[in-house]
Amino acid sequence: TGAISSLQRQLEIQEFELRRIRSEKDMLQKQLREQKDVLQALTDQFHRLTEEGRKEEAIAMIEEENNSLRQVVTEQESQLAKQKELISELEETINRLRIDVVTSRRHIQEQEQAQKELQSKAEALKHKELQTRVAMQRLSSKFQRYRNKIIQSAFSLEGSQHPSEELTEEQVLEATQRIIDERMEFFQMLKERGIK
Repeated sequence: TGAISSLQRQLEIQEFELRRIRSEKDMLQKQLREQKDVLQALTDQFHRLTEEGRKEEAIAMIEEENNSLRQVVTEQESQLAKQKELISELEETINRLRIDVVTSRRHIQEQEQAQKELQSKAEALKHKELQTRVAMQRLSSKFQRYRNKIIQSAFSLEGSQHPSEELTEEQVLEATQRIIDERMEFFQMLKERGIK
């Protein structure tokens, strides 16, 4: 996604900057070592000249060079300390960006998983709805057949006329109850006569 791409771009920039700073730090450390070597050589030379009792002018020149080199070394050490601090800050920023990338990816995975679960539930509900419709159609068909049988039974009796209009549900229920009552009376009569 755009957020992850942006984070990765920032991460690449910071890592490039870190490599550049580290390279500069290595170069400064090398220069510092070289300057310290020169300083040590001049210090040794200064001591030799002092021991040999050479001219004060030469000693003053070497001492001036020595002081200049000490100043350069001090500046380079200060610059090196700043580079180390900058490297530490860059490493912290890179670590934070890496954590952000991982967190964003995890959130995306969680969202994708939730979307899959919702889609699965929706498909299950759709399937259940289809099954319910089929069951309702079957039930409606059975009810219609049962209704037709009731109508046939109710109006197949002698003297009954088939209705010219469609019966209401209440009329069907009344006809059903009438058939049940008549059958109960018939069975009661058979029972009283001793017929089982």
